Amino acid sequence: MDKIRIWLIARYQNIISSIAFIPGCISIVFLIVAALVFSFDLSDAGQQIKSDISWLNIKDPSTARSILGAIAGGIISLTVFSFSMVMIVLSQAASQMSNRVLDKLIGNRFQQTVLGIYIGTIIYTFFLFSTIRETGDSFQIPSLSIFLLTVITVFDIFLFIYFLHYITQSVKYNVIIDRIKSSTFDGMKAFCKENEEVKDRPEFATKSIVRAHRSGIFEGFNDKEMKDFLTKSKCSMMAIYPMGTYVLRGQAILKCSRNLDDEQEQQALLGIIISSQESVALNYEYGYRQLSEIALKALSPGINDPGTAILSLRALVDLLAFRAFNYPPSLLLCEDFPYKIHRNELSFDTLFERAIYPIWDYGKEDRMLRNEFKLVFQQLSKVVSSKYLTAILSEVERKNEDI
Repeated sequence: MDKIRIWLIARYQNIISSIAFIPGCISIVFLIVAALVFSFDLSDAGQQIKSDISWLNIKDPSTARSILGAIAGGIISLTVFSFSMVMIVLSQAASQMSNRVLDKLIGNRFQQTVLGIYIGTIIYTFFLFSTIRETGDSFQIPSLSIFLLTVITVFDIFLFIYFLHYITQSVKYNVIIDRIKSSTFDGMKAFCKENEEVKDRPEFATKSIVRAHRSGIFEGFNDKEMKDFLTKSKCSMMAIYPMGTYVLRGQAILKCSRNLDDEQEQQALLGIIISSQESVALNYEYGYRQLSEIALKALSPGINDPGTAILSLRALVDLLAFRAFNYPPSLLLCEDFPYKIHRNELSFDTLFERAIYPIWDYGKEDRMLRNEFKLVFQQLSKVVSSKYLTAILSEVERKNEDI
């Protein structure tokens, strides 16, 4: 049952994170609205409204079909044009920044909502097409539904204008960098809640190990599953790797303080999150790497854009300043029991080295970037002490003196 529940949760997460989820839901809403409005159109109240307001009543079926055909063709063309433009913009962003930023752009909820409204309008139109039919010596024409569709179409046109503005703004370098920075900050704020950093890992008596059941990115633990396991097994565990590490199938991933049989090892694996793709929400360090990759791509000879690299550097320094006073938990505790999981978290110095040093190595000969390093690191050095920070500042001073 635990495996089935984990499988259902995974499938649920895949469905709601899919690009088709929001458009599908909106399309269903449009279909329901079309059916309700059509029912009202044929009701006595609807007939009375059409008789009282004559210009709402369409008597010629060819006119109704012409209106529906024009709207369907126009919205389909609008949809194709809008998202062809999105694909072009995404391709340019990936080539000039990093492929990793595509998740931020493709998964944008506003774009999915616009797509859903367009598809919903098309479904609404096709539904009305099927309702125009001959009944005896007259035609059944849903006039009120057609006029509502006309209003929706006008709204779609204005939505398209705003969508053009939104797309042109959303692919700016500073907007993408700010989005990555915000999501990384949210991930750190949710995870790094400790006021003190544990620098030395405790001694741990290892009696058995838990091996990864598949290859992938280790992204931490499912807290509930691990607490249940610790409660039943009455043991403590220690993580061998920090979050964000790629682990091969069959490699040791956890140390255990007692001997585990095969069934217990399988139960322990239910609480370990190993993903094929990384997520900033689960692993904030991935956001640091994204910003570092953007800076490196901007400094490449083909792009040669130190301004974008400076924007990424500023975002990284801002995140590091928060991380300097907020530490990740070193333990995953089991309530009311002395059993725990010792995490293996990245220290500030390690995070600094992984995120900043690649940018320094690649761009230290650029005068603009070197001056920015000096400005932001002098401020950062006033709030945190780091050997890597001091080393870069010393090298900046030395290079400026050489010039």
